[in-house]
Amino acid sequence: MKPYQYDVVILGAGAAGLTLALRLPKHIRVAVLSKASLTESATLYAQGGISVVLDKNDSVNAHINDTLSAGAGLCDPDTVRYVVENAKRSIEWLIESGVAFTRSADNKDEYHLTKEGGHSHRRIIHSADATGHAVETTLAEQVRNAANIDIFDDHIAIDLIKQDERCVGAYVLNKSSNHIDVFSSKATVLATGGAGKAYLYTSNPDVSTGDGIAMAWRAGCRIGNMEFIQFHPTCLYHPDAKSFLMTEALRGEGAKLRLPDKNAKEGKAFLHKFDPRGELAPRDIVARAIDYEIKRLGLDYVYLDISHRDADFIIEHFPTVYERCKQLGFDLTKQAVPVVPAAHYLCGGVVAGIDGRTDLTGLYAIGETACTGLHGANRMASNSLLECLVMADAAAKNIARLVDKTNYPDKLEPWDASRVTPSLETVEISHNWDELRRVMSDYVGIVRSNKRLKLARKRIDNLKQEINEFYSHHDVSNDLLELRNLVTVADLIVRSAMRRRESRGLHYTLDYPGMSDVASNTYLSLADDQSDQS
Repeated sequence: MKPYQYDVVILGAGAAGLTLALRLPKHIRVAVLSKASLTESATLYAQGGISVVLDKNDSVNAHINDTLSAGAGLCDPDTVRYVVENAKRSIEWLIESGVAFTRSADNKDEYHLTKEGGHSHRRIIHSADATGHAVETTLAEQVRNAANIDIFDDHIAIDLIKQDERCVGAYVLNKSSNHIDVFSSKATVLATGGAGKAYLYTSNPDVSTGDGIAMAWRAGCRIGNMEFIQFHPTCLYHPDAKSFLMTEALRGEGAKLRLPDKNAKEGKAFLHKFDPRGELAPRDIVARAIDYEIKRLGLDYVYLDISHRDADFIIEHFPTVYERCKQLGFDLTKQAVPVVPAAHYLCGGVVAGIDGRTDLTGLYAIGETACTGLHGANRMASNSLLECLVMADAAAKNIARLVDKTNYPDKLEPWDASRVTPSLETVEISHNWDELRRVMSDYVGIVRSNKRLKLARKRIDNLKQEINEFYSHHDVSNDLLELRNLVTVADLIVRSAMRRRESRGLHYTLDYPGMSDVASNTYLSLADDQSDQS
């Protein structure tokens, strides 16, 4: 089978991957690979918005300071400044691209800005409560119409290809034909998103299985700060509400978190006991507070209540949330709704610079897949889509220079299928998948301890052995590839958490409840891995 050959191969089609594809010069031939349909990504489901300084009372320095404060001492100041200073330019590019952001009701020449946890000013530009959908569909339409970009739906990468200590492409499973193809490239980009599916409860879509991080790890790249998992405090609690997130903008507009009572609307507000900022405290504090109350009182959930606001205001500003709640039997204008924390965002990932470059020449990582120092120990709300836009633009500039001075790699070897035998057995895959996610949720959640982490490490070691054994002897499939990647990512999360002997940002442990005087990143490498095993 003839290999595909492109200047740039982008794995992932969320805001980061699509922005990069469109920002590259038009003479560069680009392949965009998506595991499912082109638009199926975490971006599509992002509700809140994108942080940017547009208000005359706000400032770049204020945005920078808020980000640094949320990051609990682990943000890289240069990265933060670069992203914040380039935010307005990226938003202007989105507007020029056709994204329709919500206008102010008082002045149609201005955009409506909301305020979310950790922000000192209103600076969240949004498209009602479906910003990600507006961004993703707009960019996807432009990518479809770009002559230099080819789209490959239903393609999942298996592993990166190295040649002379350089990344030169990837082996890819075509899920439609069940063939394994070789994608050859001058530059390969990991824009594969996060790994929320490592947990039982997550706001992430099914495609968020940490593929890029796992592939980069196997290729020898450093992986950083994997212990910092952001749990969104308010996901709707309902058996039919799969991964539905109650946007943080609700709390920005006055919604209160309350304990259950006979009349849920009159239940006690409780966040002020944990932080003077109440509902606008950073997500890690809010999520821990909810987790504490749920465990203290033996609850299944707490309530989120915005019914005290005007009904027309709620429906106008939160149409998506209102309609989804209504479908499930809740009237957001009249009652509080049950919510629980769920795995939402991974602040760690493949160690990369502002321009996306990783430890491996020719390999780039952008968006949630990357660990750039922007988020530190805790991501501030609505900085994630901003990171995708700004970092993709920076990476595009660097990749363009690389492509112009780089030759195509030598002939690549086809995938060796002789080592595997066909199998229709899926019970082991589904069983291991379920066990892995339960182990992570039970032992590596919002509140951790040495004992819980050791239990998790023991089970994950066994699961790794079982999964690798199955992978070595059977045909690859989408579920098997995702499981293989998830167990790798879970292992990295646990090992990173065990190394951090303090509580900082999103990592809270009962054994080390205080924060160390010295702030340090957690970097893992294959060399460390081999040393640990020996």
